[in-house]
Amino acid sequence: MIKKYQLKQVHMGRLPHGSDLIEELTKIVKERDIESGKVTVIGAVTKGTISFYDQKEQEYNEKAFNEELEIVNCIGNISLKDGEPLIHAHISFGDEKGKLIGGHLASGTIVFAGEFIIEEFSGTPFKRGKDEVTGLPLWEE
Repeated sequence: MIKKYQLKQVHMGRLPHGSDLIEELTKIVKERDIESGKVTVIGAVTKGTISFYDQKEQEYNEKAFNEELEIVNCIGNISLKDGEPLIHAHISFGDEKGKLIGGHLASGTIVFAGEFIIEEFSGTPFKRGKDEVTGLPLWEE
């Protein structure tokens, strides 16, 4: 399934120190009624939380890192789930030794400093529903 979109607007900004990364991004897209788009973030966190999807058990397992980390890359998309904007994002962190860790961005990732770009798309947004094969809330036609 493929949909075609046009770039509507680009929103750029700085994230508040001490905010929860995914919660703050979600707040931004809800305040601006963004239903479809792309999110990127760079910066650093005082604490990071990622999750990994266990394909056999069909559940997310979280792992928290209570340390200073650089956001090497954070990229995601915006679509609708149950009529509300949802950000699905993955994140890569780098530690002081240059070791990388990454996974699905989860709540509990606390911003030290962050800059975001949200590319808002025009067109009919994808809606998420439970995929029976994977158990994941994937885009539906």
